[in-house]
Amino acid sequence: MRSTPLGTGTTPVTELSLGAAPLGNLFRPVTDEDATATVDAAWTAGIRTFDTAPHYGLGLSERRLGAALRDRPREQYTLSTKVGRLLRPRAEATGDDLADGFAVPATHERVWDFSADGVRRSLESSLERLDLDRIDIAYLHDPDDHAEQALSEAYPALEALRAEGVVGAIGIGMNQAEMPARFVRETDIDAVLLAGRYSLLDQRGLTELLPVAAERGVSVVVGGVFNSGLLADPRPGATFDYATAPDALVTRALELQAVCERHGVPLRAAALRFPFGHPAVASVLVGSRSAAEAADAALMLRIRVPDALWADLKELGLLAVDVPTPKEEY
Repeated sequence: MRSTPLGTGTTPVTELSLGAAPLGNLFRPVTDEDATATVDAAWTAGIRTFDTAPHYGLGLSERRLGAALRDRPREQYTLSTKVGRLLRPRAEATGDDLADGFAVPATHERVWDFSADGVRRSLESSLERLDLDRIDIAYLHDPDDHAEQALSEAYPALEALRAEGVVGAIGIGMNQAEMPARFVRETDIDAVLLAGRYSLLDQRGLTELLPVAAERGVSVVVGGVFNSGLLADPRPGATFDYATAPDALVTRALELQAVCERHGVPLRAAALRFPFGHPAVASVLVGSRSAAEAADAALMLRIRVPDALWADLKELGLLAVDVPTPKEEY
């Protein structure tokens, strides 16, 4: 699988990255065996970039990912995790964490912390859970309500860690495009992990973020290309941004699927390939909770999507005429 360095640095990412939020029991449990099998299937498919965070399952995702990668040659893969939420043990662990989306016991509480000390403490804890000696990419995680502290304290701490060689690359990961665009303009980050805002159904990332990222040589890793399910399996009741999709979006997704079917291309394949039409995009990140899902994502990415498919989507108004689309030979 092809890889490219992030930004102007040397930290490589494969064009498909494995998102490990599901391995933290996102919405429903995953067994340890299935978590390991998912990582194994991704590795077999050529994926060498893996993303996790303390937030995912109160550290469970990091522990499982570290265990699954333990016997892999460290120099052969790139691992990213995130800072901004510290995990503080609860005096009494009662109930579960489903209010935050994870089917795990509520053994810890999340504490927002974008201070310089918080960044270092977070990475130290992540290294312990991952059982690794270094992090390749460190992202500021969802600083929506903490922008000023993230800019004035957390970012300089990450920049110093990068200069020290403790991390290879730094960036910001969010479900919005506006604040990451500010970080691209005002800092020297290597990458943006943009979730759900550059897909066949939502191109808000194209308004400002992607152009300024391309201009400044910042790489974008695109997550959420299926918009949490609707573009993987369009039907009434499917989810969009983790809520039931409105009827109008379901209709649009079904129209996208119909055009793809006329060209003999699964909608999943078109959804995965679409972001690569923009020169700032370095990788597409897909969360998988099973070996079958990981293998399917890799298979879909290998399917050739003809130029005529994108042309038809534009002619039908399903994509704006000025949206960049990948060339068939990509």
